[in-house]
Amino acid sequence: MLIAQEQDHGSISLLAEVSRTITNENDINKVLRLVLFIMSEHMDMLRGMITILNRDTGEIVINESFGLSTEEKERGRYKIGEGIIGQVVKTGKTVIVPSINDEPLFLDRTRSRSKAKKERLCFICIPIKAGTEIIGTLSADRQIDTEQIRDKSKKTKASEERMDMLQHYVDQLSIIAAMISQAVRLKQLAHEESSKSSMVDNGMEKLPAPKVKKIEHEDESISEAERPANIIGNTKPIISLFKMIEKIAKTNATTLVLGESGVGKELVANAIHFKSRRSDKPFIKFNCAALPESIVESELFGHEKGAFTGATATRHGRFELAHSGTIFLDEVGELSLPIQAKLLRIIQEKEFERVGGSKTIKVDVRVIAATNRNLEELIRKGLFREDLYYRLNIFPITVPPLRERKTDILLLADYFVEKYNTANHKGVRRISTTSIDMLMRYHWPGNVRELENCIERAVILSEDNVIHGYHLPPTLQTAESSGTPYTGSLQQKLDAIEKEMIMEALKRTKGNMSRAAVQLGLSDRIMGLRIKKFAIDYRKFRL
Repeated sequence: MLIAQEQDHGSISLLAEVSRTITNENDINKVLRLVLFIMSEHMDMLRGMITILNRDTGEIVINESFGLSTEEKERGRYKIGEGIIGQVVKTGKTVIVPSINDEPLFLDRTRSRSKAKKERLCFICIPIKAGTEIIGTLSADRQIDTEQIRDKSKKTKASEERMDMLQHYVDQLSIIAAMISQAVRLKQLAHEESSKSSMVDNGMEKLPAPKVKKIEHEDESISEAERPANIIGNTKPIISLFKMIEKIAKTNATTLVLGESGVGKELVANAIHFKSRRSDKPFIKFNCAALPESIVESELFGHEKGAFTGATATRHGRFELAHSGTIFLDEVGELSLPIQAKLLRIIQEKEFERVGGSKTIKVDVRVIAATNRNLEELIRKGLFREDLYYRLNIFPITVPPLRERKTDILLLADYFVEKYNTANHKGVRRISTTSIDMLMRYHWPGNVRELENCIERAVILSEDNVIHGYHLPPTLQTAESSGTPYTGSLQQKLDAIEKEMIMEALKRTKGNMSRAAVQLGLSDRIMGLRIKKFAIDYRKFRL
């Protein structure tokens, strides 16, 4: 039972890392290489290969590999039905070879396994599918335990456990194969296109290839040029936001950015300005809720010398400073009605007077406003001018809350870890599985700002370059916030934290109890007692 739980934790960590790699990287070759590298770290894989079927030539070639030299990789070429890989492409069925030395279909065409080591190697090959079509394979070989067991019943049990372990790896590889199938499909099309070009160049004739419909997710695809440099995300809601920014940035339209507190409305305003034709002109920001009403008017429109007590000199307001550029009015719903009337005039007529002045000043300013309040509700209450609302609402953009873009949480967390590593001279390298689960379950009422604060705190608290669950704020650990009521005692909670720390140390030391004890500041005797108390099998960390 314990081993099964640990396998599940390992699988979550592996798949989370693969998912982040696929999401973050645009270079298909790099994606496939990194996936194999991650597999090698998490699964103790000796060698791994991603092969691709060229339907025009019927040849299966190794596209990316781990643990193979360039020459070995080049030798790995198969026909459909030839060897284990050819059989998997032909039948679409997974093949598990417990010992490659006993399998005649295992050709070892790469010649990368020495004869002496073949007896101790198992080989797993998984089909990669696009719909119902087989487009390639994902394979790995691992070292197996060859310990001689004389007792027949024990030998049978050991064999069953080995097959259970292999099945666990098959499940992991099957999920990874599904995750990378689209990247492999693109590489397959590129290979086939390259083959066509090569045959034409060589004057060879060939039958026309079957037409392949390229799968495109139009709503979710975006070029690098369209992606704002200051906003992180790959989910559908955020991609839609990027496309809206791209459309409106090229115009001079007044824009209203809507969204909850902490979602990044100011970042959207930045992106709109710096993608516009005014990008080399001033970008002036003003928070309408930060100052009293009497000061807001002077800050926005400026004042003449002597306009009021303390006005010892003429002051230019934010609109004058933003001339020919963009002004961003954050929390515009907090403006008083008299200020709203002046704002309406400047948007409509592009002119205003300073406080205490009579001279009309003309300005060319693009207005971007933002609010987390319901302006229509404020209009009904008589707190916001309806005519101003319609002037601001020419092109509304709604920024999605973090709870609607859950898969972006890990991307943002990684970014904030790097940011606060640099700021605090820390060396945090990863986020533990427990912490990832807590981050993904939480509903984030404070959105990205709250996530940033959580990660900053965790980076500062971390002492072993890993963010653990107990480094996150209490709000993420309560029953109400995480949706996981905890009914145990304080001692049970402390035991859970202690067990997690011991397991993390064993992972880092690959099952070496003495080194793990040193890292935790324990004696070997105490470490042994803790291992026994929590029923931790340290040997599985050596796999």
